[in-house]
Amino acid sequence: MTKQELITAVATAAGISKRTAAETMEALVSTITGELKKGQDVTMTGFGTFRISHRVARSGVNPRNPTQRIQIPAMKVPAFKAGKSLKDAVR
Repeated sequence: MTKQELITAVATAAGISKRTAAETMEALVSTITGELKKGQDVTMTGFGTFRISHRVARSGVNPRNPTQRIQIPAMKVPAFKAGKSLKDAVR
C-alpha cells in the first residue's frame, strides 16, 4: 500500500476529504519524527512503539571492491516494535 492509497483508505473510513486525511497523516508523521529526534519513544497502545535503536560500530566489506574492508560508524536508527493487538491481528 502506498502513501496515497493509505490516505484514500483513511479518508473513506473516517468520512473526511482526502486533503484533510493527507494533512492529518503529515501531522502524525512529523510529530513522531520530532519526538524521535528528541530521543523520546512514541507509544500507541495496541498498535506499537516507535523508538530509537543504537547500532554499534562495525567493520564491513566494500561492495564495489570485496577485498577492501571498511569501518561502518555507530549510528542511531528508528525502530518499531509491534504491540500485542497488532501482532494478534496479523497472526
